[in-house]
Amino acid sequence: MLATPAFAEKGDWLVRTRALLVAPNESSGPVLPAFPDSGVSIDNAMTGEVDFTYFFTRHIAYEAIVGYPTHHNISGEGDLAFLGDIVGTDALASMGSLQFHPFPEAKLRPYLGVGFNWTNFLFEHESGSLLATFGPTKVTIDDSIGVLYQAGVDIAITERAFINFDLKYLEIDTTGYALDANGLSTVNVAIDPFVFGVGIGARF
Repeated sequence: MLATPAFAEKGDWLVRTRALLVAPNESSGPVLPAFPDSGVSIDNAMTGEVDFTYFFTRHIAYEAIVGYPTHHNISGEGDLAFLGDIVGTDALASMGSLQFHPFPEAKLRPYLGVGFNWTNFLFEHESGSLLATFGPTKVTIDDSIGVLYQAGVDIAITERAFINFDLKYLEIDTTGYALDANGLSTVNVAIDPFVFGVGIGARF
């Protein structure tokens, strides 16, 4: 039998640690001006995070998320598919979510949230195939600020400890730039990943 969970009250903190799968749901424009029938795709990545949730009331809380960067490979599509991977980059998302907890006293405690994500793209590294085809090339990717949508559930295992399952959808719109001897190319991408999380937590 599960222990009876204590009610979440105003002033309570939840601390969780989660393992995450980041699955981009990208929609790419063409790489312009030279490749109008092209695009890019972005692979999945695993990472981890720690988050802190503070209850303003029994039902309203705010979650701040501290994540570890994910590494993604970006590949060419269409006329650029022959390149395979174009660039590798690290993505670091800073996130916050205002949440509604309808059943803070239950053993199964679902929640819904909406907030923001600020995603920084770091350490862009051009691939060998890109450099061999186009010569010296510098790739950069703009940072992004967008909306975050969240749904999850905490499942009590003791009075204070719980298991957590969490799903987020992040709106991430960015522009990538490639500068080589032929000039500047750009591509607009809506990355919009789903972030699947599972972890454990405690109430304080």
